[in-house]
This record gives sequence, C-alpha cells and structure tokens, in this order.
Amino acid sequence: KMGNAESNAYRNHLSRFLPEEQSDIDGVFDTLLGSSGSSGAKNGKAGKKTAYTREPLPEQMTVRLYNGMKSIDLTGKSSGLSEQIAKEQFVVFMSNLLKGNAEEKITIIMRMISKAEGPVKGKQIQEFTEDLITSVVHVLNYRKELKGWNLENTRDSVSGVKVLASQLLSELKLADGTKPVGPQLMETDFDQSVIEDWVYRVPQISIFLSAVIRQGLHVLHSLPDQTKDILNLVPSCKGIKGRGLVSLFDIPSIIYINSHLPTELQHKWQLLFSSRIHGESFSQLCGHIVKKGPCIVILKDLDGYIFGGFASHSWEVKPQFQGDNRCFLFSVFPSLAVYTCTGYNDHYMYLNHGQQTMPNGLGMGGQHGYFGLWIDSDYGKGHSKAKPRCTTYNSPQLSAKDDFTLDAVEVWAVGDLPESAGAKGKKSILDVDPEAQAFLEMAGKTRQSEGLREPIEEDDDDD
Repeated sequence: KMGNAESNAYRNHLSRFLPEEQSDIDGVFDTLLGSSGSSGAKNGKAGKKTAYTREPLPEQMTVRLYNGMKSIDLTGKSSGLSEQIAKEQFVVFMSNLLKGNAEEKITIIMRMISKAEGPVKGKQIQEFTEDLITSVVHVLNYRKELKGWNLENTRDSVSGVKVLASQLLSELKLADGTKPVGPQLMETDFDQSVIEDWVYRVPQISIFLSAVIRQGLHVLHSLPDQTKDILNLVPSCKGIKGRGLVSLFDIPSIIYINSHLPTELQHKWQLLFSSRIHGESFSQLCGHIVKKGPCIVILKDLDGYIFGGFASHSWEVKPQFQGDNRCFLFSVFPSLAVYTCTGYNDHYMYLNHGQQTMPNGLGMGGQHGYFGLWIDSDYGKGHSKAKPRCTTYNSPQLSAKDDFTLDAVEVWAVGDLPESAGAKGKKSILDVDPEAQAFLEMAGKTRQSEGLREPIEEDDDDD
C-alpha cells in the first residue's frame, strides 16, 4: 500500500510535465545513468557523481544537485542504502525545483545548502549562493549562451560573483525582521522558514537554479514558455566585438543590473561610447549618446570604485532636468546595489554642454553642485555628493571620494535603438554616393560619421 501511495505522488509530479517534457526528462535521466555506467552501482557515490560532472557544471554544484536529489524521501522504498539516484527522486527533484512553489523548492534547497538536517549557518548560505552564481556564469559560457559577452571582454567574474552573492544575502531576514550583517551574518543560524521567505523575496535564487538545471543538465531548455525567465538573464551584446575592450561590467553585474531594467529593454545592450575607444572628451561623450534612447552610464574612478546610472529616456543637451521615475543609480564595485527613485523630486537626468549660465556636465539625482552622480564637462572630474543620501534615488556616495577623478566611462544603449538613430547611422550621404566617399578617402579625410555608426553595423553579427 505504501508503495502505491508513493507511485501516486510520483505520478502527480510527472503529470506537471507536458508529454514532450516527460520524454526530455527520461532522456536526461538515461544519459546521466549511462554516463555513470554500471560502475555507478558498484562504486556507489563516486560512480554516480561522475554522472553529473560532465563539463557543463562545476563540481561543487554537481555535488549539491546530487545531495538535493538524494534528499528526496521515497515512501516505502529503502533507497537510503543505495548511492544511485532513483528515477522517482530525479523526477520529483525536477518537478519541485522547476515547477514547484517556494515550499516545495525549499526542502531541496536546504539539502543543497547543507546535507545535515536543521538550521544552516549564514556562511553555508553564502557558499551555496556563490556556487550557484559561479555555475550560472559557467554553464552560460559552456552552452555559448552569453550572447556576445564573454569572460575576456568583461571584468573578472570571480569578484562579481562575490559582490552579487553579498547583495542577495543582504536580503536575509530573521523571523523578527532583523538583518544580520558582516561576520555576524556568517555565524547566524537560519531555519527553513527564514530561507523560504528569502527564496520567495529574492527571485534570482529560483531563476539561477532553473538556469543551472535546464542548461547544466540540458533538460527542458528548448521549450520557450518554460525559459522566459532565463531568456533575458543576459542581454545580447553589440558593439564590443573585436575592439579589444574589457567592459567595466562583469557577467554577474550585467545579470543583476539587467534584471532591474524595464522588461522591454532587457534583451539587448549596445555600446555607444567608451572613453578607452572614443577618447577622453566630453563633447565626444555627448556626440555618441544624445538621442540614442534609454541607456546605462557606467564609470570607474581612480580608486577603483565602479558605479553608474540608468537613463530611461534619450539624453538631450538642455539646461533642464529630464527622464522619469524608471531611472536609477547603481554601484557595481566594491558593492553591487541598485538605488531607485524616492519620489522626493524629479531630478532624474541632466545633460548640458557649452552654456554660460547653467552647470555643464552629465548628472543624475540630487541637485546642482550636489549630484548623486556627476561627470563634469571639464572631462576627468566628477562628484557623488549624496551625504547622507541622494534625495532623488536614496543612494549613498557612490565614489570613493566625494570629488573623484575619472578613470573610464562606458555608455550602453539598452533595448532597440530609436528609429531615428538607426536610420541616421545606416543611411549616411556617403552610403548613397560611394564616389564621394572614395574621393574623401583619396583626399585623406576621415569619415566623421563612422565612429557613430560602428556599433550599428554590428547588428549583422550572429553572436
């Protein structure tokens, strides 16, 4: 009778999957079983683990997935003695993590964090979260799903993993609502209900787990309705290829910042300006970013702090504030965080150049002379004077010193470029008249419009 009850539960889990998904799961299970071979049964754990250490996943995550599957209790089956994962365990694991509610996910996540029953320490949660983020970067790279980004054209992902893990852990709240921080967080015990609340409030954990399972084990990865959350995990990247540029962003920070953009802008980032490519000049910066639609400005000061802002509207050169309440400021290093609008004022974005009476520069949040983020038109200088907090975005001081010296700036257009920007770029008078172009080149004149158009031509790339 117990066996029968169990098989009903198993059938219920199986029924969550469409017929084509069921055959997909069968196939993956057989592949995993096959790759551990007959040795799996004989050698116990060692043999079974090799089933999961096929390159797509780092070993630490493989062991965690194995522990998660083993933790599934099959009523009436003495599977405890065998190191082999039973098919029922595999199906229930997939069903709970990919289709389950927070409660169903949480028991497995607890076992992935620690094999032992009972509360887990902050340090264990941190290690799990870092392994999870590392695995996401690893598997997306392995499956060639980084869409034009790669580990060479972005900052070191290892430090990115650490700051993103810290950011996600900063959301851990004890039952009384307190948030332990620093060394205290590492030693605090968190029970299952607290972790459940955390997973419920921090969507990245479930999305990352889903990505690791779908892409790592290559299961249900091709069914479009199931992969919406993973689809825009990383935006496609245009304009950086072949230019020898290492972006100020790392993969984990791209994933995090992208998730805070309006949904319709999450599919594509296109490099508009980099001080390392286009030169250190405020007029070059303006020339490359004006009327290009919503974009992200990111900069690094000489102390190594990396921070920036999302502008929800096209930049325009004018002495008034612009933008709307979708704008935000962010920090990427030494900590990762997003600061959204407070509603206190509408000083979202400001760009002015060549005016006598008003300040000239690019600013976001706060007020003249006290911006949350300011790049002076006297290129190279900037400030972040937000003590104690920026009125517009509630952000702290983002730079190491309130008046900083600029090391590098990048601006990325997000979403599709506005029609006008694309059309202007594509149909220059020189495109229409190749003879004029040849004549100019003979005369030794460089094409001024070329710099503006480079990223646009890259749309043809199939990254």
